Amino acid sequence: MNVTAFERVRERLAGLAGEAEVSHGVLVLLVEPDALLGTVRALKDDCGFDLFLDVTAVDWPEREPRFDVVYHFYSTREFVRVRVKTRVPVTDPTLDTMVALYGSARYMERECHEMYGIVFRGNDDLRPILLYEGFVGHPLRKDYPKQKEQPLVPYRDGKS
Repeated sequence: MNVTAFERVRERLAGLAGEAEVSHGVLVLLVEPDALLGTVRALKDDCGFDLFLDVTAVDWPEREPRFDVVYHFYSTREFVRVRVKTRVPVTDPTLDTMVALYGSARYMERECHEMYGIVFRGNDDLRPILLYEGFVGHPLRKDYPKQKEQPLVPYRDGKS
């Protein structure tokens, strides 16, 4: 664990991030949705987190806001990771896209959108990436009925 790097990040993000703690050797920042883009921009530009590793969500059906959207970043200069979490409600699970900061976000956000229904404002390509077109629902939500039958789609033979 690189305590010096974590302290620099905490100092730089003092006005942006809410809670900050170290968990399993990773700095974890909890930010409000409207501060997310600014926080990530500061992580990249000022703190050297040049690699976007992942975005996913955690579904807490009994809690409001229901979803934690979780981002992981890595600094190839400091060799440390940071986790950024924000919370969105099921009624409007929308966040700003990270595509302008990290091009790879285009694909990672597609997966998160598909599995949990999180909408990334500004990502112009949220087509399914793992499931087929026409799949109904978001299979990683805890209330998704695992016995649900999906609509059949016509077989494509590749000739048309």
